[in-house]
Amino acid sequence: MKVFNNLLKIGLLVVSLFVASTSNATRLKDMASVAGVRSNQLIGYGLVVGLAGTGEKNSAFSEQSFRSMLNNFGIKVPENETLKIKDVAPVVVHADLPPFAKPGQTIDVTVSAVGEASSLRGGTLLQTMLKGVDGNVYALAQGSLVVSGLGVEGADGSRVTVNTPTVGRIANGGIVEREVPNNFLNSDTITFNLNRPDFTSAINVANAINDIYGPNVAMAQDAVSIAVMAPRDRAKRVEFLSSLENLDIQEGLDEAKIVVNSRTGTIVVGNLVRLRPVAVTHGGLTVTVTEDPQVSQPNAFSQGQTVVVPNTNINVQEKNVPMFKLDTGTTLDDLVRAVNEVGLAPGDLMSVLEALDQAGAIEGKLVVI
Repeated sequence: MKVFNNLLKIGLLVVSLFVASTSNATRLKDMASVAGVRSNQLIGYGLVVGLAGTGEKNSAFSEQSFRSMLNNFGIKVPENETLKIKDVAPVVVHADLPPFAKPGQTIDVTVSAVGEASSLRGGTLLQTMLKGVDGNVYALAQGSLVVSGLGVEGADGSRVTVNTPTVGRIANGGIVEREVPNNFLNSDTITFNLNRPDFTSAINVANAINDIYGPNVAMAQDAVSIAVMAPRDRAKRVEFLSSLENLDIQEGLDEAKIVVNSRTGTIVVGNLVRLRPVAVTHGGLTVTVTEDPQVSQPNAFSQGQTVVVPNTNINVQEKNVPMFKLDTGTTLDDLVRAVNEVGLAPGDLMSVLEALDQAGAIEGKLVVI
């Protein structure tokens, strides 16, 4: 461990020089996350009060919630008495608990109506317990809501709604009551998980760390995970992680890919896509069918009837579209330029790409979503 600490001191110096001299690369903290260092989702059920008549419409579960709240304050409401709770709304409260959040720290919470409330504007959330997936309470939420939506309804039934008035947010409205346990110090290694799986990037991360701290300090386990030996001492491990996450890593090049959204006509092409030699032409035949019915009037005193005679006009136009040739290594820019030169609409590029893929002329993957 003493040898490793000495390597750590030397490595920190080398890292500072390495970061200063590396360009056109990505920081490790921007391309990967540390395994186990993650946020946790919290959820709870509560009541929002103080609404100006835009609350619940006396549903069974909301009345039960309101009675339970009053019972907690020692107020007993007769079972046969109907409560008017139009100024109260049952809500679901959810939040994300950041990693290493300590008791006493605050987090933002989001409040959403779950009943028939038309708006939460002007409401106040009563103290609500926020639980994790394990059923434990990790935070308490309470406070006045900020609602960006607006809903207005007239006496004649007309209504105007802007954004969503049934969802609000309380900045710093949750107070952390329990820390989520983690295994940050329970192992001799820490693991970086790449945001985008790539074998080349994983090897580049391991090599960059080993070049500074020595061989076998880091090892790529697969296309996502890189295991790194780390000191057990908390302070030294934090310092070590700080140096690692600021390393500049050369990411592996993504696969050549064309993504086509057939519903919207959106086409995204990666810069690595190339085309094999091929000749392309696009049909320019347009057939137009129009109906121009004619009215036939009978002669005077002929005792005939007025009838409508159908009259169909068919017009066929064929545009002279030249063929264009694409050579080896042709890029997307060359293809777009060729399509524009022959006068094709941008939407025709989708059908051209599909035909090129069927012909095996695209050096890459065509993905249609």
